[in-house]
Amino acid sequence: MCIRDSFSENEMSERLQMSRTPVREALFRLQREGYVEVLHKAGWQIRPFDFQMFEQLYDVRSVLECAAVEQLCAMAEAPPLLQELATLWFVPEHERITDVPTLSVHDERFHEQLVEASGNVEMARIHHEITERIRVIRRLEFTKEMRIEVTYTEHAHILRAIIEKRTCQAKDLLRAHIALSQSEVKKITIQMLHQARLAAQLSA
Repeated sequence: MCIRDSFSENEMSERLQMSRTPVREALFRLQREGYVEVLHKAGWQIRPFDFQMFEQLYDVRSVLECAAVEQLCAMAEAPPLLQELATLWFVPEHERITDVPTLSVHDERFHEQLVEASGNVEMARIHHEITERIRVIRRLEFTKEMRIEVTYTEHAHILRAIIEKRTCQAKDLLRAHIALSQSEVKKITIQMLHQARLAAQLSA
């Protein structure tokens, strides 16, 4: 279920109205993350979307974040990072961020800061690497404005459970939150691939 398409750096530079250097840097990053590949003397090509890799990265992410929650709930005092998160996510509805792209950045940082707050530097490093790899597809979830209310509500529930040291509930809430996000992103990706295939067939 994929669309194979090739293109050159010059084509992308012209389309984006940018110089080739930042375009090349972005393409090499996408290559490292498995989304594109270099064709010998023929430019670049979009790789088939690897749903198995996508599922595995989300599984690892869930394991790391739940491990961080266990450590946070075991701490005698809540670390400062948790207080920072509470300041952002425990707000009345009229103070919520309504710009969806901005909210997607804060959503990503919420999960990274949970792991960072645990104090395990290596776990935070691995989690950050996974976050980098799934960022492109993960932000598809924030193409829907309904995610604003869901994100605030679920983050607040997770944070409150951690602060009140309800370990099992916090982990259950976190797993459900990640699973819902994973499901939504997968549905959007499949829909976009289907639309791209139809468009390619119509233009053929």
